[in-house]
Amino acid sequence: MRKAFLLGAGLGTRLKPLTDTLPKPLIPFANRPLITHVMDHCIAAGITDFAINTHHLAEAWDVAFPDGTYRGASLSFFHEPVLLETGGGIKNIEEWINGDPILVYNGDIITDLPIDRLITGHMGSNNTATLAVQPHGPALHLAIEGRRITDIHGKVAELTGTHQFTGIYCIDPEILDLIPAGEKISVIPAFLELIKRNELGAYLVKGEPSWLDLGIRETYLEASFEMTPEIHPTAQIDGTVTNSWVDGNCHIEEGATVENCILWPGTTVLRDAQLTNCIVHSTSPAAGRHLDADL
Repeated sequence: MRKAFLLGAGLGTRLKPLTDTLPKPLIPFANRPLITHVMDHCIAAGITDFAINTHHLAEAWDVAFPDGTYRGASLSFFHEPVLLETGGGIKNIEEWINGDPILVYNGDIITDLPIDRLITGHMGSNNTATLAVQPHGPALHLAIEGRRITDIHGKVAELTGTHQFTGIYCIDPEILDLIPAGEKISVIPAFLELIKRNELGAYLVKGEPSWLDLGIRETYLEASFEMTPEIHPTAQIDGTVTNSWVDGNCHIEEGATVENCILWPGTTVLRDAQLTNCIVHSTSPAAGRHLDADL
């Protein structure tokens, strides 16, 4: 398996106002675009070609990846003027899939889940799709029996869910026959049909891998500060910075104090500003005293 489809077309509504200027997968995470961490994870598992669907602020993708590559991997962008949802998005890249099995990965997840094992397990099975699932989390919607998914939301056999979907899965091209062309549709109806055919597999994630959905501010901050913050070498620091991510070309003026914050590229913190637990993302300079604010 050498291809991966990264879901990048969401509106990022839960993360506003941060997503007013960038698509969610392009927001800075550890001083580089979030999606690059996803691609690193995939590349380590052998992926060499990526398809990414776009919608909100689609032009930002061309700025982030002007030559259509990342670390030698090819990037193909598929703009959706009208959002097609997960199933429609997969059908929309049918020509790119070109009869190959692919990995599908939500573009706003940070995880060390062993996707190489997911891929190997899927390729050695008779499944048309294999979903990575875990037995904990807030959305236990999947019923599992052995290595098969037997229900989703109780829609097939009214079974109680025991596992959560991680947003990462493998599919064979045969699933395209179950998705109508040119429609805005979830992939779930196709999954339900595969359950009836006994062709929807489950890869059970063992142990406690790191898995965070960065779709909300709290998990964005949590994931960011699970790592040691860094100051980008092009940042100009004249004030005081403590335990903060400071991205490229930022300027913290003399007298300013920044603690437990995330500063996006090119942002400025003015003289005598005092920021704690803030995300500075605007092109307008940050001034004054702020706690737990998006500026």
